[in-house]
Amino acid sequence: MIQFLSVNKKFAGGAAALRNISFKLEQGDFAFLRGASGAGKSTLLKLIYRELEPSSGQVLVNGRNVALIPRKKVPFLRRTIGVVFQDFRLIPRRTIFENISYLPQILGVGLPERKRLAYQTLRRVGLAHRMNSFPLQLSGGEQQRVAIARALII
Repeated sequence: MIQFLSVNKKFAGGAAALRNISFKLEQGDFAFLRGASGAGKSTLLKLIYRELEPSSGQVLVNGRNVALIPRKKVPFLRRTIGVVFQDFRLIPRRTIFENISYLPQILGVGLPERKRLAYQTLRRVGLAHRMNSFPLQLSGGEQQRVAIARALII
């Protein structure tokens, strides 16, 4: 599902964020990524969803080398990956339902099915009762759970 093969990432000025990283995560695996500030955790994640490209080595997602995916097809890669960002990236002027059902809408899922998916997913994170609320009406922890629901919905 996700594989790093001798991945290195250097930034301008020669600062190395990642050095010779290799690992494999199969479908259904659960992993924690931890380390000190500046250890390269965010860089590693950005390589997976192609916000960054490796300086050398290969990052494979679902068997595809993400560096070889044309830029215009990167959104299709990202639709197959659920990412929970540190800053949640919720749209303040959209309800919780609208925030988490954005991807299903892009994929052409009809409104009744989007409502069903949103309710089920929000129920899993204990927030079904907040479906019509706006992000700024929620606590930080609730916003984080909305971000998790958004990553899980499809």
